[in-house]
Amino acid sequence: MTRPPARPAVHRIALAALQGGWVALRTPRLPEAAGPRQGRQGTGPTLRLLIAGDSSAAGVGAALQDAALSGQLAQALADHFAVDWRLIARSGATTAATLAHLRGAIGPGERYDAAVLALGVNDVIRQVPMRHWLAHQQALHDHLAGPLGVRHVYASGVPPMGRFPALPGTLAALLGARAARFDAALADLSARLEGHRHLPFQAELLDSAVMAADGFHPGAAAYTHWAATLARAIRADFGATS
Repeated sequence: MTRPPARPAVHRIALAALQGGWVALRTPRLPEAAGPRQGRQGTGPTLRLLIAGDSSAAGVGAALQDAALSGQLAQALADHFAVDWRLIARSGATTAATLAHLRGAIGPGERYDAAVLALGVNDVIRQVPMRHWLAHQQALHDHLAGPLGVRHVYASGVPPMGRFPALPGTLAALLGARAARFDAALADLSARLEGHRHLPFQAELLDSAVMAADGFHPGAAAYTHWAATLARAIRADFGATS
């Protein structure tokens, strides 16, 4: 019996493109969280914290920054530090765009102790070549550790996009496979960079009960969990383990 020919890769790509258009039309466009993007809270030694990245860093899926990553992370650290925090993030940002944004937004002499990064999804979606993405990640680390004085960088893992509820089969499979390769490469790069930690994406953040209505972004409950994980890592690295 003759096997039917395998579907050519070009057909899968074309189908994924059609599905991408369908997703763009039917998925609600959620705004970035409202509220201040910098502040100071807590008591104890000063911790200068920078949060940078894409729509998840910008708090899409939460109504206010207090309920998004930046606000919840600052609150989770406030019992141990006087947290001077700043958020620099935009929906749709790639790693290269975030690096350019930081260079333009942070003035001479402004320094940070820790930086949290949420990047990779838009690099995957926009088909940024892997070698370019890794070069951008390296350049971002060098800028953080050099001119900005960052001692510890926390790179959030690239999510398993194949499991996003908003994405249909073929598109989910293609983006999921690419996201997995990007995340593995990020973990490998992190292991070679001083003061750079890769924090794997947590599967529980993809539970529909904690995701936003668009099936693509975290909801407030997911931001709570994410912030708690980051806070534990930061407290350990900066000597506040209780």
